[in-house]
Amino acid sequence: MEKKLRVGVLGATGMVGQRFISLLENHPWYEVVTVAASPRSAGRTYEEAVGGRWKMTTPMPEAVKKLSVMNVNEVESVAASVDFVFSAVDMTKEEIKSIEEAYAKTGTPVVSNNSAHRWTPDVPMVVPEINPEHFEVIEDQKKRLGTDRGFIVVKPNCSIQSYAPVLTAWKEFEPYEVVATTYQAISGAGKTFKDWPEMVENIIPYIGGEEEKSEQEPLRLWGKVENGEIVKASEPVITCQCIRVPVLNGHTAAVFVKFRKKPTKEELIDRMVNFKGLPQELELPSAPKQFIQYLEEDNRPQVTLDVDFEKGMGISVGRLREDSVYDYKFVGLSHNTVRGAAGGAVLSAELLTAKGYIKAKE
Repeated sequence: MEKKLRVGVLGATGMVGQRFISLLENHPWYEVVTVAASPRSAGRTYEEAVGGRWKMTTPMPEAVKKLSVMNVNEVESVAASVDFVFSAVDMTKEEIKSIEEAYAKTGTPVVSNNSAHRWTPDVPMVVPEINPEHFEVIEDQKKRLGTDRGFIVVKPNCSIQSYAPVLTAWKEFEPYEVVATTYQAISGAGKTFKDWPEMVENIIPYIGGEEEKSEQEPLRLWGKVENGEIVKASEPVITCQCIRVPVLNGHTAAVFVKFRKKPTKEELIDRMVNFKGLPQELELPSAPKQFIQYLEEDNRPQVTLDVDFEKGMGISVGRLREDSVYDYKFVGLSHNTVRGAAGGAVLSAELLTAKGYIKAKE
């Protein structure tokens, strides 16, 4: 790419916004030129606005420290400074829907980490390796919004990344019933242990809204495009429990699966480790070379050993074995703020750029 695209991060001071900032440092295609946040942060430098709340393990990139934070609500001003934006704003669902559409209507593509538009019929919710064909509804969305260039694309919930790609790799065997329990890191709530001391040596068996997302969002990934809308799949039927555990980064899932066409363990492993998608074929900058790895050891995957597989963009699976009630069971692990949040959104933007949906403004 001759000249880097100009990127804005909406909600730049929060945890996911910070993850966007850190992942985009030295990106070969993109340069963060604009950071936007709530009115209380506006007018201060990014370094001042974040203050002691920088939650990444790597230092704040020098290139953003002195950027003046813009008011995220001043849509026209922010949009005029960028080619597209990543959205990680912390607002109510209705406010997020409204502001993301407002940005899109300025002709600015929005790649969102938020859940507000995940069920808007003409907004693609994409894991780039699983359902890039859903991008085709963007043209219908543009017509609805009255824009030639702007649109919204979202990524799914972080908790499904540890099992939805695996089930996708096994599609030919027709999984039809799934039980999943996810053990979710505190960074999924935007917290560190310093922010949330009651999570030390504790689990909380409830995460608001998470179980419904974990059961329904994979079905939208596997849905079909019909008449300019995405119609969700009906199978596999998924039931889920979501538990918050004392881990900083990394969502683990214990999963049980029934298949219509009974595979062998060897076939299941083969399909997982050889599962690739467009990001791998196009060698996109953030794409993991190995999307899903299988670990033979009985005590893997482990968060401390495996969460950063492929720089946090890969999925780690282990303990695949036959089950006495279901056909097979396994344990999956994904990095919730990299693959599950900002990294997944960056990869989506790269694919949108490669496909010509995101380009420099004239």
